[in-house]
Amino acid sequence: MTRPPEALSEAALAVIAEEEALLTRVQTTLEAARHKAGRDQENRGLVAQLQVLRDDAASAAVADLPHLFFQMDQTRALLDRQETSQLPDSQAPYFAHLRLQGEAGPRDYLLGRATFADLSAGVRVIDWRYAPIARVFYSYEEGDAYEEQFGERLAEGTVEVRRLVVIERGVLTRIISGALVLERDARGTWHEVGREQSALQAGGAGSAARPGKLGTGKGARRMEDAFGVTALLDAEQYEAVSVDPTQPLLVLGSAGSGKTTVALHRLAKIAFDNLEQFPQSRMKLIVPEPGLARLSRRLLAPLGLGRVSVETLDGWLLSTARAAFDLPGIKLSPETPPLVSRFKRHPALRRALLGRIGAPKTPQGTTLERVHRRLADAYLDRSFLEAVVKDARGELPSTAIDETLQHTRLQRSTPLDKELKDITDPERLITVDGKGIEDDTPYALAGTVDLEDLPILMFLKAQHGSLGLERLAHVVLDEAEDFSLFELFVVRRLLGKGRSCTLAGDEMQQTEAGFAGWPEALDELGIRDAATCRLQVSYRCPAPVVELARRVLGTQAPAESAQALRAGAPVGFHHFPVEAQAQLFVGEALRDLVAREPHASVGVIASSPESADAVYRVVADQSWARRVKDGEFSFEPGVDVTDVGSVKGLEFDYVILPDVTARAWPVDDESRRRLHVAITRTSHQLWVVSSGVRSRLISPEAGEAAPR
Repeated sequence: MTRPPEALSEAALAVIAEEEALLTRVQTTLEAARHKAGRDQENRGLVAQLQVLRDDAASAAVADLPHLFFQMDQTRALLDRQETSQLPDSQAPYFAHLRLQGEAGPRDYLLGRATFADLSAGVRVIDWRYAPIARVFYSYEEGDAYEEQFGERLAEGTVEVRRLVVIERGVLTRIISGALVLERDARGTWHEVGREQSALQAGGAGSAARPGKLGTGKGARRMEDAFGVTALLDAEQYEAVSVDPTQPLLVLGSAGSGKTTVALHRLAKIAFDNLEQFPQSRMKLIVPEPGLARLSRRLLAPLGLGRVSVETLDGWLLSTARAAFDLPGIKLSPETPPLVSRFKRHPALRRALLGRIGAPKTPQGTTLERVHRRLADAYLDRSFLEAVVKDARGELPSTAIDETLQHTRLQRSTPLDKELKDITDPERLITVDGKGIEDDTPYALAGTVDLEDLPILMFLKAQHGSLGLERLAHVVLDEAEDFSLFELFVVRRLLGKGRSCTLAGDEMQQTEAGFAGWPEALDELGIRDAATCRLQVSYRCPAPVVELARRVLGTQAPAESAQALRAGAPVGFHHFPVEAQAQLFVGEALRDLVAREPHASVGVIASSPESADAVYRVVADQSWARRVKDGEFSFEPGVDVTDVGSVKGLEFDYVILPDVTARAWPVDDESRRRLHVAITRTSHQLWVVSSGVRSRLISPEAGEAAPR
């Protein structure tokens, strides 16, 4: 909704006039400085070239994008290489305006990507990434008194003006000043944007599940169940919970349909109805991510299941492998290359290993070292690797072969401390920064085992005998689409003949390589008679979010879409020319939302940890902002800045995706599923923020009106 030009207030007209006059003054000053420096033609050429590449990328075929991004990086590097002496780009010299009233009177500071000053003209452009005074913009609102220590000087004063501005090709097109949002249309006419478009909608606080609050559904009251643990389930969910405890259950459903609710309530019902057969000490919940593990522990406590073991997939694999090989410790590699990890979790590797397994040559042949050596022999066999990649039918690139070979060679090499065995003084093997001499070098991989290898090693050992593991009475696998066949094989050995288990999952939310399909997963578990429940209603996400999530999946979307229970707030689309503007805009939106909704849970979900770090920098000084890593969610009101790899199974009242660009979210199946996961974490409203070239996954071609 926009207001016609004649409806603009005197205050709005004054803001427009002031910002346009300021831009003209800055551009005139920059033009004079460039002429004096003699660099005008060279810089203009690079800036123009960069703009052409951006325009080309916005309409290019998907296959051409990597080449265009490479050219953009090269051009940007030429400009950044001269950053210390480079003048701001007059086509977009800054993206924020800060006026401070201090002892020396009012001063205007303009936040941009380069530093430039002409004090005689009253022009001060500062680099928003490094200039200390930029902290005032992050930490204070318009009208606030500020006090900041800059070096040895204490600066005090008042923030008179604090505005975000968007300048495109030398023209001011948008001004954001608190609740006032002004936009110039294609005809050059200014409009005021209504608050329903420029701010997150109020009323969402408390809509997402939190510790102590579990249960989605229509509320079918069946109080005859012990402790009323099924009181919040709908009829479909209650039927699934009531499946005989000895029968395996597969719970399928889209994001927010209540898969976890069913799994945990079934666990509670089994424990209360069959205490002797299913003691809590022999029940286990395994989930992929630390954040979901933390939430699950807190959700189980009110259900009286505080003694049920909850483990992450990685933690469970390590503890189980230690027990299977009777070893107190296993030296894990610092990190497995992503492509090697993907190779080791793929179903094609399991099929290939089955054809390669032979009996151990000695009774001691199933020790960890001997089994690992046999596995490494396979990884060092190029023809074997080629056969796996071929069988994967395009799901593994050929580059996985050389990466696996190289990684395995490093792991099987002699550790540096053994190479330097003549050095008897341990302190000589420690570097000046306190690290081991092999740390941060290829030698750090020597003698290590990848976490992804642990279930494979147990799989190989089990072909020739028992793993010697204690049986479990019941196992719940949440987000089961992220479990590989090797991992499911180990679960099968833990279950024994009983096969009492609950699997909850959705193949559309797969974020880890290795999912073979539900029939294959059940077969790996040795299950032939699983009851299957398909949940059809999305209780978490409002209809606009459900529709966008389905559109993002494209041809991967299931034939039958989930039914949204409520209309809900519309998805907000916001696009900016450069990344810095998008990040500052997100910071503004968060400040406004927290002021209006102090009890809301907000997730800012970036495409990567590095992108999350960049966004967090804008709000790091705020008490309500948290940079969440390694699943350390507090589940308290406030803003959690994190990445998509950390949020599976979680939900927030509000979600902002800060970097939905073509570079971060390319058009491929993996990106579709990952973006689908990020989109469906919200229970009230979603904002999609992009900059530069927006991702084709949410572009106008996907079906919605072009996001601004």
